[in-house]
Amino acid sequence: MTAAATAQLAFDGSGIDGSLFTSVTGFARDTKWLNTPMEVWTNLGLGVFAVLMVMGWWNARRRGTQAMTVALAAPVAVVTAFAVAEVVKKIVAEARPCRSMPHAYLVDACPAPSDYAFPSGHSTVAAATVAALFLLDRRLSAIAAVFAVVEGFSRVYVGAHYPHDVLGSALLGLPVAYLTSLALRRWATPLVAALNRGALRPVLTAEPPAVGQRAQ
Repeated sequence: MTAAATAQLAFDGSGIDGSLFTSVTGFARDTKWLNTPMEVWTNLGLGVFAVLMVMGWWNARRRGTQAMTVALAAPVAVVTAFAVAEVVKKIVAEARPCRSMPHAYLVDACPAPSDYAFPSGHSTVAAATVAALFLLDRRLSAIAAVFAVVEGFSRVYVGAHYPHDVLGSALLGLPVAYLTSLALRRWATPLVAALNRGALRPVLTAEPPAVGQRAQ
């Protein structure tokens, strides 16, 4: 199937909130000084969520086996949510705004026709991080939530997604990541406890080994 045929078969989501999309992209047109920072942030900003998960792992080293299990589960939960989002994206097959509304002001380059819009992968990662950290550290989760809002807005600002793409990402990413973390906390804690007695102990806890373990 050619790229043109793929674009024709894709769902047109502009009728849902196209006017809101053009309001945001119109704001982008009026704030061209902000275009480059937002374009840089929309991609590189995902690194902030990785940093927050690393911080969660570091703090969990002082909080016991269950907390460490949740910390290790966080990236797994985020990847799981992203994978589910990619499946949904292929099923819905919504054309990107740059193809449905080509006359809108767009900061970001238009991706390939087969790179669909709903849900937003970037926003899914952001929302999933919020949920994954919620079971571990509410403060880090709150910080992630602030950055997730900025990330979601940036996806619309640069013209990559409609607002409903971002909202759909949150509705998908939050429960998938939360339930994945919850399940792993229950099922993987014994495994982490076992690993904590071996060579990986320095990675899993900040506590010094017991006297008997030192002798070994």
